[in-house]
Amino acid sequence: MNDRDALVSPRDMVSSGLCTGCGGCVSLAGGAQARMAWDADGQLKPQGDRRWHEGRSAPFSERCPFSPLAANEDAIAAMRFPQAPHADPWIGRFEAAYVGHAAEAGYREQGSSGGMVSWVAAELLRRKMVDGIAHVAPADPREGAFFRYRIARDQASLRGGAKSRYYPVEMSAVLREMREVPGRYAVVGIPCFIKAVHLACRSDPVLRERIAFTLGLVCGHMKSRHMVESFAWQMGLGIDEVREVDFRVKNPDRPANWYTARLARRDGEVRMRDWWHLVDGDWGSGFFQNRACDFCDDVVAETADISFGDAWVEPYSSDGRGTNVVVVRSPALHRMLEDGRTEGRLALDPIDAAFVRETQAAGFRQRREGLAYRLAWKRSGVKPRKRVAPERRHLPLRRKLVYRLRHCITRGSAVMFRLARWLRRPRVFILWGRAALALYQGLTYSRGRLGRVFDRTEAFLTRMR
Repeated sequence: MNDRDALVSPRDMVSSGLCTGCGGCVSLAGGAQARMAWDADGQLKPQGDRRWHEGRSAPFSERCPFSPLAANEDAIAAMRFPQAPHADPWIGRFEAAYVGHAAEAGYREQGSSGGMVSWVAAELLRRKMVDGIAHVAPADPREGAFFRYRIARDQASLRGGAKSRYYPVEMSAVLREMREVPGRYAVVGIPCFIKAVHLACRSDPVLRERIAFTLGLVCGHMKSRHMVESFAWQMGLGIDEVREVDFRVKNPDRPANWYTARLARRDGEVRMRDWWHLVDGDWGSGFFQNRACDFCDDVVAETADISFGDAWVEPYSSDGRGTNVVVVRSPALHRMLEDGRTEGRLALDPIDAAFVRETQAAGFRQRREGLAYRLAWKRSGVKPRKRVAPERRHLPLRRKLVYRLRHCITRGSAVMFRLARWLRRPRVFILWGRAALALYQGLTYSRGRLGRVFDRTEAFLTRMR
């Protein structure tokens, strides 16, 4: 590394809006009194003594997943999967891809989707291929968070981590535990977390020896912890009353993409509401998004040994029991899946890369054409270095406005939530959220009166060209 001016610090990444909150830097910080803490926007960010937090160093610059000096996903995947028979510019290198679910009882029923993440993790333990699985599980909110990473070392503990968690978590504690306790481990995580694990392994021989497998989760973007409190407000609850959160209540009689949130009070009362009745329930609108997600180009965890997502195409998206799309890159895990198919424990059909792309079409638009446009914006601080080239002329005006509006909703939702909390008037945020959602859906989907206005304006501008 020749240009020291290109080095970055934890503070640089946070202030530039490029910190994903993974905790990888804190786990490697040694005696710098580093820790992960909540910021004003409900995201986890690194803190520590000034020398570490503001110090620009090569080790940090090479380990932070969004650092412009870190190896990108293509380089990591090429090193990890040099013999992969397939390579696709959208989903990376891979051995095989499938669509389906876990047929073995207890997995599909307990998961948010097809149960494949839990099945593979459980099979790794059953075959003694690993001694522990680092995954996200419910925590006691009185200790500061509804969910945390932990290491499951048996099947019962692993089952407690099933289902999707749209909530900030970080890995520093489990990475430290892996260093301190000998054994072989698997890590379950979203793309940037899995990338952070592999970057840590490149410089840490202990982690490199002990982390045997990584299980990636297809990711749209990360949410702040304020989304749970917003859900609580809209269900007539204070956040201190909430004991348990389920973001996706499974109902076999409804389409899989009809999300329902469930909050359990401390006294046992349960309240539920469909996401489309929540002002921040339209995922693509960007409410409470982590700012760094605007600069991510990995949808399917391209550096993971195996990746899992929801099959968001028909007929699978209408099947309320849940269906996974699976991309496997490790030959050992590929053999495991084929064994499961042969034994009737898995119901998986082979698919190609184009099918995988179709199931995640919205995510790829956001991370390809949308990312290219956002990279062309003027911004201060650290400049992201991505596999997508900046481009501002490739999109029609209305599509540019969609990406601008998503960005504004991300920033605006954080500000308006803080204002509503400070005023102790949740309705301030809810009314703002309704207006922002109506504007977004009118612009993006041509819904309502605003949609008709946007359609007429677009038609007029087209005729004037």
